[in-house]
Amino acid sequence: MGKQGKATIEVFGDIWCPFTHVGLRAVDEIRRVSARSDVTIRVRPWPLELVNDHPRDPEVTLIHVNELRDQVSPTMFRGFRLNRFPPSTLEALALAEQANGRDIRLGEQLSVALRDALFEEGRDISDPEVLADLAERTGRPRQHDRGVRLVAITPGAGPARGVTRRPGRDAGATLNGLSRASCRSRGARAARPRS
Repeated sequence: MGKQGKATIEVFGDIWCPFTHVGLRAVDEIRRVSARSDVTIRVRPWPLELVNDHPRDPEVTLIHVNELRDQVSPTMFRGFRLNRFPPSTLEALALAEQANGRDIRLGEQLSVALRDALFEEGRDISDPEVLADLAERTGRPRQHDRGVRLVAITPGAGPARGVTRRPGRDAGATLNGLSRASCRSRGARAARPRS
């Protein structure tokens, strides 16, 4: 497995989950303010289309995006476009998981870049050209088949760590007792850091 910091926060989430997008940014901000560059964020795939047996509904996602804009951050989700909503995130999750296998910090960087592409830049992250561009920007060459198989078996990893089919909305992260993020992250679970 890739290089980790002294403490690791695990987040289970799908790329098209807007709550995970907000939660990752909140945890990153707390890490930055706390000067905890030793903390890594391990973003594990939680493919909702496999967990829930159907793809994510773009209209429901838009409702959540609007709620988050109104209640959490009016500056986020400015690029979100329904006509660019991906029909699947499996390839994108596979790409991020391959990056995690190389280096957890690279995996985090790519996981954030994929969510930014969808929610901030209005890009279809199921488009092979978009994925190739993001892989190139983060320095990760693309290798398809193995990654998709990794993502397909990942839903079993969540329950083994206490993640349920529909995790609660409030996921907190403690950075060795320094701070707590109220990330309001549906579809994600932030685990206690490992020292």
